[in-house]
Amino acid sequence: MNKIKVGKKVPEFNVLSTGDKTLKISSLRGKNIIIYFYPRDATPGCTIEGQDFRDNIRKFSSRNTIILGVSRDTIASHEKFKKNQKFPFDLLSDKDEKLCKIFDVIKEKNMYGKIVFGIERSTFLIDEKGILRHEWRKVRVKDHVDDVLNVLKNL
Repeated sequence: MNKIKVGKKVPEFNVLSTGDKTLKISSLRGKNIIIYFYPRDATPGCTIEGQDFRDNIRKFSSRNTIILGVSRDTIASHEKFKKNQKFPFDLLSDKDEKLCKIFDVIKEKNMYGKIVFGIERSTFLIDEKGILRHEWRKVRVKDHVDDVLNVLKNL
C-alpha cells in the first residue's frame, strides 16, 4: 500500500469507528479532517492529547474541521476511553494497521531495552477535497493542539 505524501490525495479507506460505524474517508469530503494517531487508550500522554483536542473542539468546528483519533486498540477499548473522557469525536480502531501503513506511523521503539514496533504519535491535516495538507511527526503533546489550530487558520 502506498504511503501518503503532503500535497497528495488520501487514498480511500474503511475503518471501524466508535458509535458502531464503519468510516469511509470519502464520506467526509467537504470537511477538513484532523487525524491523530496515538499509541494506546487511557495512557497519560494519549489521554492529555485527546483532552486537548476535546477542549478545543469548538475552535475546530468553527473551521469546518472534524477530529478523528486512531490507535490499534479495539472498538470496545475506544468506546470506554471515549466515554470516560467525554470525547466529542470518534476514535478509529486500526487493529490490522491499514491506516498506520498509509500514514507510515508504525516505527521501531525501544521499550525498557527491548525493540518493539508501535505507533509514533503523529497528526495529519486533510483538506475539504481529501488532500493531505500538513503532517506532524514525533508529536510532543504540550502545545500540539495550538500548533494544529495555527496551521488550520492558514489553510
